[in-house]
Amino acid sequence: MKKSSSNPTRRLRIASFLCLFFMIAEFVGGYFSNSLAIMTDAAHMLSDFAGFMISLFAIWVATRPATKTLSYGWYRAEVMGAVLSVLVIWVLTGVLVYMALQRLIMKEYEVDAKVMLITASGGLLINVIMGAILYQKGHGHSHGEEEENVNVRAAFIHVIGDFLQSLGVFVAALIIWFKPEWAIADPICTFIFSIIVLFTTLAILKDALIVLMEGMPKGLSFNDLKTSLTAIPGVEAVHDLHVWSLTVGTDALSVHLVVDNSANTQDILEAASQVCSKSFDIHHSTIQIETDNGSRKESCKKCDDPQD
Repeated sequence: MKKSSSNPTRRLRIASFLCLFFMIAEFVGGYFSNSLAIMTDAAHMLSDFAGFMISLFAIWVATRPATKTLSYGWYRAEVMGAVLSVLVIWVLTGVLVYMALQRLIMKEYEVDAKVMLITASGGLLINVIMGAILYQKGHGHSHGEEEENVNVRAAFIHVIGDFLQSLGVFVAALIIWFKPEWAIADPICTFIFSIIVLFTTLAILKDALIVLMEGMPKGLSFNDLKTSLTAIPGVEAVHDLHVWSLTVGTDALSVHLVVDNSANTQDILEAASQVCSKSFDIHHSTIQIETDNGSRKESCKKCDDPQD
């Protein structure tokens, strides 16, 4: 059983090694072939490698206990690492776009099509191998195994995207091989692939910033959550409701429940906890029970619902 649960981690490590190895090979191949498209594909592989590392870190950090100085553990380190990796990738992509612009302006399109074609073919092969390693039919049953499988599936999606980009580089290499006068395809591919890198990393950055801003987690609705809590028998009102993420996929909640004076507060507390965990997958909840004294305290200025 232990061996089975470690398989996702082992597959991610193998895929990470292959990704790093060929990313370096693509930078070298791009340099010797004078192909910016190859280097841009290498930048995309850097994005994948960063994603693999973040997934491995997420699996590792889930096993680390909280401390008295880090009461939530190391979850936010995962998000900070994601932001840093995106910024590095943007800088690298920006440099490649600048170089592509210079080539268009100076009309310097000399590319070694043979080296470019060999490198692009290797990129396709490596992505097929990584996809085969990460592909899985089964699903984990334990919480830890399910968490690992989610990260492996995310990595597999990254590989599919990189395969499509490598396919584009391969097609560009074929064009330049048979039609050397069309070498302008190389900087054009650089622009196209840079846009792809920008949009794929924008989604990562958006999710990370929402976590850092303690925004509403993706897939959760403030109104639905409040309605479900209000529907618990004995609950008169719900206020001071806050929901945030420790990291993507790990959510927390705090809320005040105003209950009827005759209600069983322990039953209500258990019911509210079940609503959070079962219906909304929030396993870290802090719920304060308040008795209904007939009026809300005037001093509670933050009890109103947030604006839409």
